[in-house]
Amino acid sequence: MKAEKVARFLMMPPIGKQMWVWAERLREAVPGLDVVIAENDEAAAREISMADGAYGWVSPELLPSALQLRWLQNPYAGPFVGYYYPELLQHPVTVCNPRGIYSDHIAHHILMFMLALARGLPYYLDAQRARRWDPKARKRGYVNLSGATVLIVGVGGIGSETARVCHELGCRVIGIEPRLEHETKAQIFPPEDLDELLPTADFVVTTVPHTPETELMWNTARFRLMKSSAYFINIGRGKTACLDDLVYALQNEDIAGAGLDVFEEEPLPQTHPLLWDLENVLLTPHIAVAQAEDLDERRYQLILDNARRFVADDTLLNVVDKAKWY
Repeated sequence: MKAEKVARFLMMPPIGKQMWVWAERLREAVPGLDVVIAENDEAAAREISMADGAYGWVSPELLPSALQLRWLQNPYAGPFVGYYYPELLQHPVTVCNPRGIYSDHIAHHILMFMLALARGLPYYLDAQRARRWDPKARKRGYVNLSGATVLIVGVGGIGSETARVCHELGCRVIGIEPRLEHETKAQIFPPEDLDELLPTADFVVTTVPHTPETELMWNTARFRLMKSSAYFINIGRGKTACLDDLVYALQNEDIAGAGLDVFEEEPLPQTHPLLWDLENVLLTPHIAVAQAEDLDERRYQLILDNARRFVADDTLLNVVDKAKWY
């Protein structure tokens, strides 16, 4: 009787408590998948040559030994700088990421920023802390979301869900997306139309990943193209926006305000000039999905689905264009 083919799946360090649970669940759920945990770099170096698939990161030092690696599951939709390096781009391994598992949580965070900024909440919070009854605390114009134009730059899973909730509120939603993978309520335009569309938007929401093409794409030139009454919301990656240029745009009243969950430098330095104290800015410390209790299970279910597909030689989900990092 012919032996059943077994695929070896290596979970790379660092190994958290949750990964031990995932490994046991995968062993039970996917016949034909041999799950191996590498608790440290030495174990990873021993095991990588026998791995058909892996979860985590394979360093440049280990990659030459990964001769039979065909699937690499990236834990992050927007990984650290250096995850994709030239040798990995040339390697035949297929990389997948978990894009889509955060979409609703992050869309809700975006909506929180939009509603708060549109209705002047930062000013009323200042008055509340000062114990001041001030019906005229709001210092910038009210934005009626019904009929407002929302420009979403990056209409992937997060952008598509954001477009849906904005559409339900009566917004006109337009989007920039070079590789549309999701049904969306946004009217889609190519990246080269961005500068033409910026002056039309009441809210500019950026969800784009950090890549060589997007690094510091949000700068003085682009902020000056926006309406002086418009708000800038960055929920994607901090290194896509130059903080000094953003502060200048806010001080110069090129834009009305901003909602930021990600920053060019993290943690945001306490000494960063003015950004902490600007009255028309809302800051959250990169936590748009940090408190979501269901993310671990969503991440596991994606790994499980891809593991089953991998064993069956089926098409994997969330394949990354390695050259673009997403």
